[in-house]
Amino acid sequence: MDDEMKNLNQQILNFDFEQNFKDQDFYVSKSNEYSFKLLNNWPKWEKNFVNLIGENFSGKSHLINIFLQNFNGIKISADKITNDFLKEIKVYENVVIEDLLENIDENLLFTLINTIEQDNKYLIITSTKPIVEFKFTLVDLNSRAKNFLLSKIEKPEDDLMYALILKNLSDRQISIDKKLIDFIIKRITRSYGKMSDFIYKIDEISLKRKKPIDFKIIKEALGE
Repeated sequence: MDDEMKNLNQQILNFDFEQNFKDQDFYVSKSNEYSFKLLNNWPKWEKNFVNLIGENFSGKSHLINIFLQNFNGIKISADKITNDFLKEIKVYENVVIEDLLENIDENLLFTLINTIEQDNKYLIITSTKPIVEFKFTLVDLNSRAKNFLLSKIEKPEDDLMYALILKNLSDRQISIDKKLIDFIIKRITRSYGKMSDFIYKIDEISLKRKKPIDFKIIKEALGE
């Protein structure tokens, strides 16, 4: 292992990952702490219905996978819901519907929610915006949407951005100096999607050029 990789590994060790990285490398920060604690506090919820909200790449699926590993249940993408799935959920206490959009089969979704309510089960729906803001054609479905407890993953703060950049680059065996990460954080759009795009571009440039990451490469990856 060269000195740069040793420095990177030392940065990781010094970043207090033990305190902040929980279950399956999920980094807990102010941005996602409420959602993390809520899901891990099952079944002590105010309501049986939770709407987990966050932009793409914000960690919704990661949180769901941790939840299902800890408490068991069944999940399905919203666009895959069928009558057969409505039968499948009978044996599960927890049901997760991922990536709900407004172009859903409203009757199926309404039936699913009613079934879960009647059987006193638990439902988590993930989406990029609160489902209470959806404009469903089915009036009763709009009413049901108001009964969800909202849990939003906020835009990433500096500590989360630092951790995600460091962890993703480390996983790819890409060495980088701390001052370069600080430089990235100051310039990158505060968005999980933009951060994901940046990591992909840095990885691509690093593989192509086979040279250490510097300010010039970072500016190129940021599109400057």
